[in-house]
Amino acid sequence: MRAAFFGGIYNNYIGLEEALADARRRGAERLFCLGDVGGFGPHPDRSIESLRKAQVEMVQGNYDDAVGNAREDCGCGYTDPRDNHFARLSYAYTLDKTSAGHRPWLAGLPPQLSVELGGTRLHLVHGSPRQQNEFLWESTAPDAFLERLCVEAGADVLLCTHTGIHWQRQLPSGRRVVNVGALGRPANDGRTCVWYAFLDTEAETAPPFCFIPLAYDHQRLAREMRAEKLPEEFVETVLTGWWTTCLEILPSKERLRGRF
Repeated sequence: MRAAFFGGIYNNYIGLEEALADARRRGAERLFCLGDVGGFGPHPDRSIESLRKAQVEMVQGNYDDAVGNAREDCGCGYTDPRDNHFARLSYAYTLDKTSAGHRPWLAGLPPQLSVELGGTRLHLVHGSPRQQNEFLWESTAPDAFLERLCVEAGADVLLCTHTGIHWQRQLPSGRRVVNVGALGRPANDGRTCVWYAFLDTEAETAPPFCFIPLAYDHQRLAREMRAEKLPEEFVETVLTGWWTTCLEILPSKERLRGRF
């Protein structure tokens, strides 16, 4: 079994189309998205249309819930005023630009999904099994806590996104947690590529999950973001690979890897 897992599309329909094509070239039999179709980038309808056309199996993110139900804010879980300032700008744009016909689809997405692939029980969430917008950071999530989440979900592998930075860890029990990363913006590493996770249950190397760096036309995305008058801080992240916003939520170890 081969399967691809996308997280945090953030309106990057250009990267999404590249990821769909790349996953198919690698022989993916199933495609999954762990939520947050909107936010950050331009033209939200285009990403929604691509996901629906490709029949990607979906999990609802906080953005999908917020846009689908026209909530007051994105429910991103930020606490810092600067982070919330940019979150409000991003959400207002996405809410305004998402067609009414797509909103019921976003509102109806399942918040969690359990599947069995190659004899392995996978549980897919956006943030965590207990909270849609919970941040599971590599540096701050202890093994015992992650073990408990897996056990309560009945999962051999727990897959999540929401943080925008990919990582995976095998727990002492043999269970695994995989943060699949984000297709919507770089991983705050100075590279303009974005990332997704790929499962190959017959891979000769362990673990069966790997992270795929995906090149796409980020210059085009930046031009379209500017044309839509999205914040220049967002554009800078796309062009440089360094986060300029959503920084205050980062734990110290993750923040030290970035430029700011």
